[in-house]
Amino acid sequence: MALLQPKKPKRKKEILGARSLFFFLFSSSSNYDEPQGLLLLFSSSTLFQCLHGRDACNMLTEKENWFDQNLDHFSPTDHSTFKQRYFEYLGYYKPPEGPIFLLVGGESEQIGIGKSFYTELAEKFGAAIVSIEHRYYGKSTPYKELTTENLKYLSSKQAIFDLAVFRQYYQELLNAKYNVSETENRWFVIGGSYSGGLAAYFRLKFPHLTCGAYASSAALIAIYNFTEYDQQIGTTAGPECKTVLQEITHLVDEQLNSDRQSIKELFGASKIDNDDDFRFLVADAAALSLQYGFHDFVCDLLVNAKKNGSDILEAYADYVKNVANQGIFGVTLEYYDRLYLKDPTSGNSAYRLWWFYICSEMGYFLVAPQNDSIRSTKLDERYNLDFCKDIFGEGVYPDSDMANTYYGGRKFAGSRVIFTNGSQDPCRHISKQTSSKDLPSYMVECNGCAHGIDVLGCPYAPEDTKGIANFLSFDPSYVETN
Repeated sequence: MALLQPKKPKRKKEILGARSLFFFLFSSSSNYDEPQGLLLLFSSSTLFQCLHGRDACNMLTEKENWFDQNLDHFSPTDHSTFKQRYFEYLGYYKPPEGPIFLLVGGESEQIGIGKSFYTELAEKFGAAIVSIEHRYYGKSTPYKELTTENLKYLSSKQAIFDLAVFRQYYQELLNAKYNVSETENRWFVIGGSYSGGLAAYFRLKFPHLTCGAYASSAALIAIYNFTEYDQQIGTTAGPECKTVLQEITHLVDEQLNSDRQSIKELFGASKIDNDDDFRFLVADAAALSLQYGFHDFVCDLLVNAKKNGSDILEAYADYVKNVANQGIFGVTLEYYDRLYLKDPTSGNSAYRLWWFYICSEMGYFLVAPQNDSIRSTKLDERYNLDFCKDIFGEGVYPDSDMANTYYGGRKFAGSRVIFTNGSQDPCRHISKQTSSKDLPSYMVECNGCAHGIDVLGCPYAPEDTKGIANFLSFDPSYVETN
């Protein structure tokens, strides 16, 4: 069977024309009146010209820089540090007062600064670009072994304080480089998904250190059982595809009860010993394709197999094997295998790190909805808690209520944050979708769009980055105020 390659998402008619957001954030006046919240609409056709574009992987820089970061920002006595990696690109910078774009690292290794819409904006505004790698990920790890004890400094709170310390460090470094004193550039933070949430949190907790934030598909609101995820996946899949996926889930459950080894071998997943972990893989392989906007990639295959009288289980198993073998959408067997994840020295540490964040802080348990579920009903809250316990030991469980108390949850009180959400993205249910008069944010809804398509990195970055940047050009006649 040929290697599967994602097709670009179907385009939908553009709803409205170009809008302005960065105009407000980079206004030369610090006393301008803030709008009372903007609800902006655009469509997938505006953002995606093609996937795997020839320029999508062009890197502006891969040169590594390092600085000493505090290991624990909350201890008055422990002054231990670790080396944190960052990248900088000054090719567009207009010293000494050009703005600084801070790209917030997320749950993966950083490889440098690549072309995207924000690099086009950096050129437009004369901005410096800096990208900081998230603590524990890539080369920015304080420990070689990721034992549960050693992971105690991995949290969103530590991460946003990392940004604050780095911001101060780099501001002083830039001032010294250009021989200026006491200059305070305008800092703007940018992130997507998890790092989109961090960007918004940073703006909330350190408003004096930044003029605004761009939070794409932001994982902003902590939630214990994230049933809305599968509900959105079902809606995105559509009735025909959803029915086939539910039938596959039923067939997998049946065969696990009768011949568990054969069904795992069919999917190329015999190394996953736990049956519920295997069920998780089966559910996510389709869900992630839909989350990232590749409806045809999985649904055309399954719906056509059903119509042609082919074996839908075999068709889906071939799909899962290809996806897992190539690591498309981040789907690998290791990510769902608790025996692999519990090893603190395992090869891909990012998997263990991300699960620790889920298990110890925010939740986001992907549990099956009570009715009309695509995911097996065996994947419930108990399954997730046992999964966390088996990997990290007793006492590791999320406290989503505490996280929402700290950051605000659905009452998030940060201002001057651009939130972008796709109508087909499950994470829109944990992002901010409304503004307020007292603390305005900017709501951007992309009709027909999926998860984080405006900030996706290589190899899924949109080719037309200049078009996206122009999309944010100032045109006040199109602004809709709430």
